Amino acid sequence: MSAETFLADRIEITDLFARFALLLDEQRWEDADTVFADDVAVHSPRGGELHGIDKVVGFMRQGEVEGQHSQHTTTDLLVDIDGDQAAASGNSLVYYYRDGQAPHFTGGLRQYCTAVRTAAGWRLREVRITPAWTREN
Repeated sequence: MSAETFLADRIEITDLFARFALLLDEQRWEDADTVFADDVAVHSPRGGELHGIDKVVGFMRQGEVEGQHSQHTTTDLLVDIDGDQAAASGNSLVYYYRDGQAPHFTGGLRQYCTAVRTAAGWRLREVRITPAWTREN
């Protein structure tokens, strides 16, 4: 793999984390296919094991709370590319707030993901979410 291809793949995989965060924060469920592979599997303490993009989107819709917003920030991304598949992980801080108010709930978590190259570009095929801490403000 050329250095240019490696860097382009790494940037696209890193962008998946940002697109995932914005998908959650802006509740743009119709854009889930720009982040997830159709056969995605998501493992989280809140949702258990969800298989398939429709189940994942359904769960995210179900989590909406009237008047509550979220802001996800993702850092410390690590990406290990092996051909058309990559292991990627990052830390995430999540703030839940209402318009004009300071966050009322904050959490830190670690995301472990498998990304795959598809005809539409890199997509997340598996996501494992492991909470590290929470704080009610």
